[in-house]
Amino acid sequence: MPRELALGVHTLTLDRPRVMGVVNATPDSFSDGGRYLDPDAARAHARTLVAEGADILDIGGESTRPGATEVPEGEELERVLPVVEALAELGVAISVDTRKAAVMRAAVAAGAAMINDVSALEHDPDALAAAAELGVPVCLMHMQGTPETMQEDPRYGDVVAEVCAYLGQRAERCREAGIPASRILIDPGIGFGKTVDHNLALMNRLDELADLGYPVVVGTSRKSLVGKVLGRSVGERIYGDCAVVGWSVAHGAAIVRVHEVGPMRDAITMTRALQAGRGPA
Repeated sequence: MPRELALGVHTLTLDRPRVMGVVNATPDSFSDGGRYLDPDAARAHARTLVAEGADILDIGGESTRPGATEVPEGEELERVLPVVEALAELGVAISVDTRKAAVMRAAVAAGAAMINDVSALEHDPDALAAAAELGVPVCLMHMQGTPETMQEDPRYGDVVAEVCAYLGQRAERCREAGIPASRILIDPGIGFGKTVDHNLALMNRLDELADLGYPVVVGTSRKSLVGKVLGRSVGERIYGDCAVVGWSVAHGAAIVRVHEVGPMRDAITMTRALQAGRGPA
């Protein structure tokens, strides 16, 4: 696995788990729809995430919750660009969460230094070429189906083997297109075309994804995995999220994508102390 990640003027060493804070510039996110659509609100929220220790801010202008429909390119650009520009001044690496090549290009031009694509650069026929041309790291996520259909009836023979095979193939396709291994990250796509049992199997065997040799990004924050196991609503999942984040970093996750940065950093610090058998230096 690469030992560091170059994100524009920022370089993150991967000798410890990193935290990606979520900023949803959407009116319909499952977790905080509409709260940060305004650039000023997004900036204020992002400042809080950075103060709590976020290493990366992930900006998205299209909800990919189950059942969500695709947002027109122009509308996504109108949502994303003002927020990226507003956050570029905070001195932290910015990722753009998008499936569209035009949004990737515009966001990178505005200050983003990473692409996070839930379709692993497959949704837009131009996305792979755009990612190679832009020269920024890209996170490839597994999803069965599309956001509109993914939770209707997801089925696998061996979910872990199939997700590993898919991500390995997509990473190889990226390398063939000119994206070096040092700029590729992978994400099992918890909640994207998976039942609770599929998600739990992936988390239980997370080390098999790490064995592919790319940094693993895990995004479980506020998702139904925790909600269904604990019987909690979206706003009541923080304690379950802490447990999943601790498990993730103990089993090979390089980056965790979260909404509440402070509590999750505590979960990471405690997990690492338990692993090491000693406290922080």
